[in-house]
Amino acid sequence: MEPVGPYTLLCLERGGLESGRPGQFFMLEAPGRLLPRPMSLCLAPPGELAFLVEPIGPGTRALCALTPGDAIHVLGPLGNGFDLDVERPLLVAGGIGIAPMPYLREALGGAPAILGFRSELHAEAACLLPDAEVVVEPELVTDLLGEDPGDVLACGPEPMLEAVRRAVPGAQLAWEAPMACGYGACFGCVVELEGRYARLCVEGPVLR
Repeated sequence: MEPVGPYTLLCLERGGLESGRPGQFFMLEAPGRLLPRPMSLCLAPPGELAFLVEPIGPGTRALCALTPGDAIHVLGPLGNGFDLDVERPLLVAGGIGIAPMPYLREALGGAPAILGFRSELHAEAACLLPDAEVVVEPELVTDLLGEDPGDVLACGPEPMLEAVRRAVPGAQLAWEAPMACGYGACFGCVVELEGRYARLCVEGPVLR
């Protein structure tokens, strides 16, 4: 357990779990909680899986309150991650959307990144992506994309992703939605996509 600004880096023993593709997620259930929480993998050091957690509700606060030796239920990897077959990757993240980016950058063998945060305190999480370009509100990450940003891979709040989608058609976007099961049974993560509906946990969370 390690504080990263207002977030917590939760490190778990990997056991027999695979780390999966960057952008996939795991369902983490703390002891005593009725519902798990979907979390993107942040780092995959040898023998461990690390997740960046923002304690904003009962479930995430329970995860951040874990102590060494506590048991936790983990299911994953789930969903569809980022397509790594890109020529000029540019990572774009907002807030807790930085979570999958360190693992993604490692899988790509390095890539430039633009990170946006709502405060200087939240921006301390940029330490997870050294050399990234960082902006703090009211500046926007989309203001730094330029005319030809390359292959954009993004994760963050919906307004940011919508702005990236308009600026860079074809960008890979990791969307967020409430999830109760993680494998398509509960239909809690259904979103509308240009006239059709999709379960993010099955068709996403990464979509073009």
